[in-house]
Amino acid sequence: MTSAARIALVGDRSPSVVSHTRIPRLLDALADRDRLVLDAYWIPSEDAAAEGAVSGFDAVWVLPGSPYHSEEGVLEAIRTARVEGIPFLGTCAGLQHALLEYARNVCGLARVAHAETDPDAEDFLIEPLACSLVGHEGVVVVEPGSLAQSVIGSERTVERYFCAYGPSRHLDTLRAHGMRFSGYDEDGHVRIAELPGHPFFLASLFQPELSGDGSRPHPMVRALARAAVAHAALREAQPAG
Repeated sequence: MTSAARIALVGDRSPSVVSHTRIPRLLDALADRDRLVLDAYWIPSEDAAAEGAVSGFDAVWVLPGSPYHSEEGVLEAIRTARVEGIPFLGTCAGLQHALLEYARNVCGLARVAHAETDPDAEDFLIEPLACSLVGHEGVVVVEPGSLAQSVIGSERTVERYFCAYGPSRHLDTLRAHGMRFSGYDEDGHVRIAELPGHPFFLASLFQPELSGDGSRPHPMVRALARAAVAHAALREAQPAG
């Protein structure tokens, strides 16, 4: 019998974070509606700091809820998913930290920081938004031919946010090193990022887990689940040892 795909939910679980409270219902809906069964494990950010903490999982989802107890742990989980080809989804702070990990470890921007956790830093990759998106709903324009467009199925979508920080600097450097920005708001600000060549690496500043009432998973959540199931099947097909 094929076992369920194992997904690491990275973040500091809290009943006060709405997206965290949505997860059980989303998992049930994925199983009931889509026959995508995920065995979910919450990995606190401090535990994620251990080397290999998310190795062996079939997907990694870095959830909102920053500032995390351990920025190092979240960055290590993202690095592992990126390097080991584990399907990855980052939402809200998950996108912010995915860009931070890539900037530091791939682009050589070792000193870039997140203004929320290091407000005295000299070089911010993630800065306070000119207008907070907490409680905001807005249009996202998705690039044709991107992973995001194939997942969402449209070149325009309306999404919900709950953040006050976003990427602003060094975007050209990230692009030059392989990061693709595939979704923008109507003012041209980055809202989706992905990594071409990776089995599944997608991140959004908006929170797809807040779509609807949770009974019909957002296409990005469903796509992560499908990627996890495919990863599990491939892993189980590999010979032991």
